[in-house]
Amino acid sequence: MTEPRAVTEPHPLTQLLQRLTQRVRAFDRRRPLVWDLLVTTFFVGAALVDASGGWRNVAPDTDVPDWLVFLMSVGLSLPVLWRRRHPMAVLTVMVATGLVNSWSGAMLQAALIQMLVLFSIAMRLPLRTLGWAGLMMTVPLVVGAVRYPENSWDQQIIPNVWAYAVVALLGIAVRSRQDYTEALVERARQLEVERDQQAQLAAAAERTRIAREMHDIIGHNLSVITGLADGGSYAAAKSPERAAQALEAIGSTSRQALGELRRLLDVLRDDAPAPAELAPQPALTDLDQLIDGVRAAGLAVRTTVQGSPDTVPAGRQLTVYRVVQEALTNTLKHGGPGATATVDVTYAEEGVTVEVTDTGAGGPRPSGEGRGRGLTGMRERTALYEGTLEAGPLPRPTGGWRVRLHLPKDRETAT
Repeated sequence: MTEPRAVTEPHPLTQLLQRLTQRVRAFDRRRPLVWDLLVTTFFVGAALVDASGGWRNVAPDTDVPDWLVFLMSVGLSLPVLWRRRHPMAVLTVMVATGLVNSWSGAMLQAALIQMLVLFSIAMRLPLRTLGWAGLMMTVPLVVGAVRYPENSWDQQIIPNVWAYAVVALLGIAVRSRQDYTEALVERARQLEVERDQQAQLAAAAERTRIAREMHDIIGHNLSVITGLADGGSYAAAKSPERAAQALEAIGSTSRQALGELRRLLDVLRDDAPAPAELAPQPALTDLDQLIDGVRAAGLAVRTTVQGSPDTVPAGRQLTVYRVVQEALTNTLKHGGPGATATVDVTYAEEGVTVEVTDTGAGGPRPSGEGRGRGLTGMRERTALYEGTLEAGPLPRPTGGWRVRLHLPKDRETAT
């Protein structure tokens, strides 16, 4: 296994150049006109210095009037000020001046300033426009070669064409680099947006999960406590021992509910130390304890179990437990006096099936719409494992309510 390469810092000189480049670019973005004025002043000054007499060293015709040399020097340098806003218009003016320059025989070196405009065109305009710009710049070269044939074509045209090509390629390379950098910046921005969206979705899912767990814990345990309290109040006058047993059951149920709520709420605290021992989530082996608590609250429950829960994953066991808990809680709340319940659990090759029925004749049960979260939570848990949940009243004259859950076998476990 290869070791990861150590990340080396750039050379101090490279870092200095990067900082200077970033500062220049930042200044250019803030003050573009100032930068354009500085660049234009530099090239106008260089062109006028050449116009003061240096141009005669390479000119085929040294008798060109000074006023024409001055005008051509200005025409080849001053338009640089507008090169970024109107590059093709600037290039047209400079090419026209270059034609006069080539025809007159002055051959001013200021004509090379056109390459700065060519670089701007390569940076900002389509490649087709760049091609037309290159052809336009070649025309003065051809005119000069035809006008003064004593200098060979390969001396007048080929070096300049190569220079134009190099400048155009450099502009394309810088443009590609900037586009790549902008794409990376945009990608980073999109990743930040996606990260924030994922965090919001995760927070919403966690809030939904916590609300569902709190509903299951509080709703069930309070229903059991209510049933025990009602039974204890009836038994207080006739059987003080039964009343004491009811109070003891109320205490144990309350402590169990508080413990589950404490473990659930501790998850929300970032600064909470990890406890040495965490009680596991309820599983199918805890169904007997759940049903015993419901029986203690006064609801007669009969259970039948077929198969073994050993092959059912923990998440699916929790779903089955919560569905049975919610169904029995609804029976306690809405079943009315004398109601009984039946819990049938079947473990088979195709999955686990649970059916909870009761003989309650109380008021209408919650449908999962509106503010109630009972059946909504059961359906969410069932959908998480691609299961099916059916809940509704039994046909008369029997009456009562029926909740049927089926969770298919885990595909990963099956394979």
